[in-house]
Amino acid sequence: MTSKKAKASEEKEVSVEQKLIALYSLQQIDSQIDKIRIIRGELPLEVQDLEDEIEGLETRIAKFNNEIEVLNGAITDKETAIKNSNALIKRYEEQLLNVRNNREYDALSKEVEFQKLEIELSEKRIKEAKYKIDLLQAEADQAQAKLDERKQDLDAKKDELDDIVEETKKDELTLQKKSESNEKFIEDRLLTAYKRIRTNALNGLAVVQIERDACGGCFNKIPPQHQLDIKLHKKIIVCEYCGRILVDSDIAEKVANQ
Repeated sequence: MTSKKAKASEEKEVSVEQKLIALYSLQQIDSQIDKIRIIRGELPLEVQDLEDEIEGLETRIAKFNNEIEVLNGAITDKETAIKNSNALIKRYEEQLLNVRNNREYDALSKEVEFQKLEIELSEKRIKEAKYKIDLLQAEADQAQAKLDERKQDLDAKKDELDDIVEETKKDELTLQKKSESNEKFIEDRLLTAYKRIRTNALNGLAVVQIERDACGGCFNKIPPQHQLDIKLHKKIIVCEYCGRILVDSDIAEKVANQ
């Protein structure tokens, strides 16, 4: 209860100009924090792109290796088929030596010829498979080289980002302390309004300077009477179009010289 009374007493002693200075200072600090968070939020995107590319390359290499494995299996099958055909040819040729009539001879001769054609076809398929394997292996080697390069890039980028993130966290903590220090000069009702406006504004600007007789947030013209009230620093003036709190160049200059 005592602390609330003390705070209320402090708030009465703070002039409108001091409040405006505190608000504009708070805005400048919070805008710096926003920039840090935006940078830190964008930094991992490059890492994510590299990780996605690496994942794609790994998938591609795995596909190449799988196709090569399938082709090697097909070659093994064809080599086995050739051995079986050669074994059959040898058996048929032995049987040809003991044929009893032309019908048996013709039948065995056809079997021998058929197996020779099977061998030729298997050898052709083996040759085709080996050619495909060479092409796939070349693409796999190229993809692997690119993958190794991207992994090095990723490691370097992660180290760089870790340093940047660590540095920005320190800066953010320092700015956050300044922000909290400025908040004590602002009454709760005004601070709540400030935070609400910041939340609703796309650029996070709740307190803006007048620029060329216009609001620095929405760029709508400010009536002359309002401009005069703003320069007097006797009350808090907000833009009638966007609701942002308005300050003049004097307040901005005082904040810059702090």
